[in-house]
Amino acid sequence: MTTYAVAPELRDLMAAAPEPYLSVVVPIYNEEESIPHLYAQLTAVLDHLGHAYEILAIDDGSRDRSFELLRALAGADQRLRVIRFRRNFGQTAAFAAGFERARGEWVITIDADLQNDPRDIPALLAKAESGFDVVSGWRARRQDPFLSRRFPSIIANWLISRATGVHLHDYGCSLKVYRAEVVKNIDLYGELHRFIPAIASWQGVAVAEVPVNHAARKYGRSKYGIGRTTRVLLDLITVRFLLSYSTRPMQVFGGIGLLSATIGSALLLYLGYVRLVLSQPIADRPIVLLAILLVVIGVQFLGMGLLGELITRVYYEGRNRSIYVVREELNRTGPSKRQTE
Repeated sequence: MTTYAVAPELRDLMAAAPEPYLSVVVPIYNEEESIPHLYAQLTAVLDHLGHAYEILAIDDGSRDRSFELLRALAGADQRLRVIRFRRNFGQTAAFAAGFERARGEWVITIDADLQNDPRDIPALLAKAESGFDVVSGWRARRQDPFLSRRFPSIIANWLISRATGVHLHDYGCSLKVYRAEVVKNIDLYGELHRFIPAIASWQGVAVAEVPVNHAARKYGRSKYGIGRTTRVLLDLITVRFLLSYSTRPMQVFGGIGLLSATIGSALLLYLGYVRLVLSQPIADRPIVLLAILLVVIGVQFLGMGLLGELITRVYYEGRNRSIYVVREELNRTGPSKRQTE
């Protein structure tokens, strides 16, 4: 995952400002018309909640006046922190940058196109505070074209729910509330932002879903189309592997390798019986090539499994990364003198 350095002036501001209870992460890409309205709506809702908060606006390489508007707003409101990318890195990178910098106990994500309603935030936050680690918005009455947006989304949500075991009606809704410790233990890359609830489920989190409002886009145009369906399916394969076999790749590659090698070996034994016992020619039989191919493929998959195990070991041990996540620890004591020597 790409790491984004925090500017010195932002570090000074973070040191001076009180610790926020809420951190709102807003990815922005060419949304100059929406920014003033979103800022007004967000601050009105957050001020009414009565909690200390911060808004992290990530300008994902906008080519319009989005950054100029954000800079003007940030000059008048120190609760608004602006992170500007050098180019367009995508929504996943924007979320990752916001999660890394978030200081609140709860992290709220929302789109900048005004299709998410900030007035739904109190309901999602109340649900999270009642004992959930992730609360996802559900656009029950989605205001998007059916064939190009809603129908592919229905199929994708069904597939993701079935594949990951985390059943949500609307993975694509950006309006979500996360416990900070959850998102800070997730490495995001590619386009995995829509799978955060599923990825977080590896930590054993409690996930809930709340119906939210959804409005038709008023300004600009959508950054997504039906072409993203293929990317979602490919990402789903990645997520399924990460959830099930990321710490034990030999079980998936080795399983395929053993199956292939076993079938190939059985065919070779049969062909050996036909040639040696029955004295029948086998050189012109296509099954000979199939048997050899299956054995070779089996050996290759077993080798891939071993390489995967080595890479996994380097990843976890080289980065001193744990294969588990601790939620809390009671009566914790420091390391013993022997451990510190």
